[in-house]
Amino acid sequence: MVVLAVSIISKSGKVLASRQFVDMSRIRIEGLLAAFPKLVGTGKQHTYVETENVRYVYQPIEALYLLLITNKQSNILEDLDTLRLLSKLVPEYSPSLDEEGVCKAAFQLIFAFDEALSLGNKENITVAQVIQNCEMESQGEKLHKLVMQSKINDTNEVMRRKVTEIEKIKIERNKTENEKSGPKRTPNNFNDMNRDPVFHDIDLLPNKAKEHPSAPSDALKKAPVKGMVLSKEQKKTDQFIKSLEAEGEVILEDTQLSAIQSRSSSSIPPSDPITVTIEEKLNATVKRDGGVSNFYIQGTLALQVLNDVDGFLQLQIEKQDVPGLTFKTHPNINRELFNGQQIVGATDPNRPFPSGQNETHLVRWRIEGLGESFLPLTVNCWPSVHGNTTNVDIDYEASEMFDLQNVVISIPLPELREAPSVKHIDGEWKYDPRKSVLEWSVILIDQSNRSGSMEFSVPAADPSTFFPISVGFSALNTFSSLKVTAVRPLGEGSSKYSQRVRLVTDKYEVV
Repeated sequence: MVVLAVSIISKSGKVLASRQFVDMSRIRIEGLLAAFPKLVGTGKQHTYVETENVRYVYQPIEALYLLLITNKQSNILEDLDTLRLLSKLVPEYSPSLDEEGVCKAAFQLIFAFDEALSLGNKENITVAQVIQNCEMESQGEKLHKLVMQSKINDTNEVMRRKVTEIEKIKIERNKTENEKSGPKRTPNNFNDMNRDPVFHDIDLLPNKAKEHPSAPSDALKKAPVKGMVLSKEQKKTDQFIKSLEAEGEVILEDTQLSAIQSRSSSSIPPSDPITVTIEEKLNATVKRDGGVSNFYIQGTLALQVLNDVDGFLQLQIEKQDVPGLTFKTHPNINRELFNGQQIVGATDPNRPFPSGQNETHLVRWRIEGLGESFLPLTVNCWPSVHGNTTNVDIDYEASEMFDLQNVVISIPLPELREAPSVKHIDGEWKYDPRKSVLEWSVILIDQSNRSGSMEFSVPAADPSTFFPISVGFSALNTFSSLKVTAVRPLGEGSSKYSQRVRLVTDKYEVV
């Protein structure tokens, strides 16, 4: 058996893709292909047509013909077996069985034909093996990506160190200016809490948004040397980024975007002398068939005081009795006062709370033993396989307890050549081809949209491929409903304060 050529032809006679396996002139192959539509005719049930020199073995595929041109000495049974193999390959690579789909996937189809036929002879190979051979991995490409990612990580680390060093220099200069021009601070030992890792979490990356909005000092105006050093480093980094982009790498775009998002999501500079931040983090592992295997809440109350004189204070709080709620206060907080009168104050009233740009964690709590009914958001995913397609129906239901903001539901997908086909969605969607994840986002879930759904389809895949589903959101109220109702100054400090309350997801998965 010798296959002279394989072609895909429309019923109007237009050649969409063709691959020849023996030496033939262009005029010869074009003449053979042009003669085929005239020989087929209409109403015939035959799968082959013979002429004086060649045999046409063909199979209709919707509005197309898959055609083998062989010599007359070839075995017709082997020809038909080869035709069946090639007919299974066409739907694997062509997004649609029409002229547009075949033209779009012409090169992929030709590569697949080359794997199935060698010098006109059929290889002993299956459809799965053809696909695997066409998608072979390159060790050189993997190594190149690892090297590029290493360079990116090194660049980010250099930038992080430089920013940290400059922030430390700014803090030292501010201290020097305060010692020269401002009043002397009252000596105390309570400020040691800033160095206590249990009491206070120090940010590794500085946050310019947290700087006190005051006019720059003369000393800083006269010493711009370090700023020039940063600009040089930034210029080198920008050049390195541009060179990576010129090579086709797009990883840095995500790195830059994450940095911008981290800066934009930072807390707004405080306008009040005292700022209280109450934050709860939700951790939950929800079973896809119902029930929870892990569900708890971690909360913190943090204090930020801008001036030393305002550090002598007590916080009057209000909380609700929630099942499974336990509190833990810092050792320098008066526990009897906290448990008896719900007042957060220092054990020694003569020791002020630390002042500056950093927050000081005073109280922590944990809520355990909550059931599935307490979940702010439940997500149900229903994948079903129909032939060569998997249809996925996914919906959410939100609790009346919270209005959720910036909701993102991330669904893992099998490796795809193209984005999934989204048929219906309440909200917006985005497909990340590198991570093979479909992100369903809803800006706000409130009384108007407590429930929503999305439907999409992908090529046939195992239903377990779409799990675990990751869920992220935030809210402006908490499970414990803890809040500060008043600030009581113990000296001449201010009682004016601002309060920030938020609930965020730490890890929320549907498995």
